[in-house]
Amino acid sequence: MSAAIESSVALARLADRLGYARYWAAEHHMLNSLASPAPELLLARVAGETSRIRLGSGGIMLPHYSPLKVAEIFYMLDAMSPGRIDLGVGRAPGGGPLEAFALRRERLDRSMPDDFGEQLHELMSWFDRDFPHDHPFRRIRLPDAGPDSAMIWLLGSSSWSAAAAAQLGLPYAFAHFFSGENTRAAVTQYQSRFAPSRHHAKPYAMIAVSVICAPSRDEAEYLAASVRWMRHRLHSGGGLGPLQPPDVALRELGAVSAASRTERSLSEWPALIVGTPESVRTELEQMAAALGAAEMIVVTMTFDPRMRFRSYEMLAAAFGLNAAQA
Repeated sequence: MSAAIESSVALARLADRLGYARYWAAEHHMLNSLASPAPELLLARVAGETSRIRLGSGGIMLPHYSPLKVAEIFYMLDAMSPGRIDLGVGRAPGGGPLEAFALRRERLDRSMPDDFGEQLHELMSWFDRDFPHDHPFRRIRLPDAGPDSAMIWLLGSSSWSAAAAAQLGLPYAFAHFFSGENTRAAVTQYQSRFAPSRHHAKPYAMIAVSVICAPSRDEAEYLAASVRWMRHRLHSGGGLGPLQPPDVALRELGAVSAASRTERSLSEWPALIVGTPESVRTELEQMAAALGAAEMIVVTMTFDPRMRFRSYEMLAAAFGLNAAQA
């Protein structure tokens, strides 16, 4: 895990230097392929090693926590890096049912209620300090100076999350790389039903897409075999494991092209966009235009961390990002 964390911190420094707008860390539990059970800790470390880039959770899995505790954590993060923090929250457990049970403080012989909507309302009230006059939490004082719910994003991959983000007037981050079949329907629902809030007058959708860039299409496809192997394992019920070297992944997959055709058949756009920087830029721009998305956020996984860094460098150059002066 130490090596994975150091690589993530190095990537954040690189993204900051290259001119990327955001760096988000996810929350997952007991997955040996993803070293991120506590994104708030990683963000605190990254905050001290970057200067420009916005830092966020993609996301905090709110059902595991008290909304007040989440608010306190992000008050501290905002105090350490004022104006640079995003709080993305999600409804999913970030792991399997056993891990979700182990994370619960109250372990009753019955299902926990699905009160995510109430949790989200309470979280927003902590940031906006607008509990009703007769609410007991109104007497609890958080620091006078701090963030407000303008920093909150709702994450999702379903029509439920799209409707909730629209109703609450929140920016919405859709996990296309996870569930691409519903992308257009969810984003369209969010945009058409958006109710302006005091923080956000218009809908603001961001699409999360897996990306791998390389100098040639063939090399990019070769590197992508590791991710295609992981997706194949997940969809076939084999579970997630550490990324495998491309050669090992290719032997199990049989052929990268066959896996690619399967992915494209399930969605209007591929979950994993692979190619040269110029071709990837074209696909991202076309997808953003078709969906009316304000931003695209890219997730790049490769077996060799150096190839991951290179992919982000090439994509930054293709988009002409404003790199910091050395």
